[in-house]
Amino acid sequence: MLTISYYETKRMSITTGQQITKYYELYQSIDVTFTKEVIHASGILTQQVFLKCMGEQWPCVLYSTSFVGAKVIASVKPALFDKIRKANNLVSIRYSFKDMSKSDPITFFVAGKVAGFAPYNQGTGDLQFLTVQFTQRPPDPLIEIMGHLLEANVNSTKRREERILVTPEVCRKVGIVSKETVLFIQGVPRKCILRDISFSGAKVIIVGIAKFLIEKPCIMRLEMDEPHETYDIRGKVVRSEDVEGRKDLAAIAIYFEPASIPMIYKMHLSDYFSQIRKPGLKAEGQGAEKAKAAQQRNESLSMEPADAPDGAGTPPPEA
Repeated sequence: MLTISYYETKRMSITTGQQITKYYELYQSIDVTFTKEVIHASGILTQQVFLKCMGEQWPCVLYSTSFVGAKVIASVKPALFDKIRKANNLVSIRYSFKDMSKSDPITFFVAGKVAGFAPYNQGTGDLQFLTVQFTQRPPDPLIEIMGHLLEANVNSTKRREERILVTPEVCRKVGIVSKETVLFIQGVPRKCILRDISFSGAKVIIVGIAKFLIEKPCIMRLEMDEPHETYDIRGKVVRSEDVEGRKDLAAIAIYFEPASIPMIYKMHLSDYFSQIRKPGLKAEGQGAEKAKAAQQRNESLSMEPADAPDGAGTPPPEA
């Protein structure tokens, strides 16, 4: 069985039934909390999530989910409480996710049983945490969407130091709009060119002497497709090196602040690694190193001023 991914990409991501089963077996008991970033990356439509019991639906907040259960926050007034009691605690949760390829969202119900209630934020009002245990395996879209996100998070740790040489082909596959970008060091914008990227950082080519930039906080701007968004990733310059045959250029390595790395960026890199048999530059050998050296010699940078992000006129705060 083939399932088209919940989002439409240029490379038309396809998830097989075997991959969905793998997601389910690996991650079924891992709870994912719906933080602001997870909401954005998963595409869940928070206003279209409901708790259903005996044919009636009540709005609720999906706090977290796994493949075996979920936690929701709902206003449990006497009418809802009585419904749940009469239904022997049997309920279902209505999920709804954006579908980038269609105007209609992906919507489905997951059947479950309420296993417990707890006051929300230790309050005395009607708001309650409801712990729901699923009574069956959830539909494939939930496993695919959350499994994709969980896989990216695992790969961001397991393959965090593997570097990817940035070429036009890599830009297309990873969803990077352009190798040419902007690096803000202590609020000062500098044009730069991406040389390689990883889950934990990047290396860029800049004009000038780089040794005075070591240990300086920075913000790297990254424009990505699928979806088309621009991210400002905070980090720190950790080292510099010469560019072979170009005394006017320098390469600097940037370490990203973990909390600043966008989930979408992790997902794109994870997708890229799943497409290749070999890891990044660490395993690509001398051929990749020669290509990298040739690329450095041919790099050129525009000296036109770059626009600073809001608040970039002052140094970014330390993590």
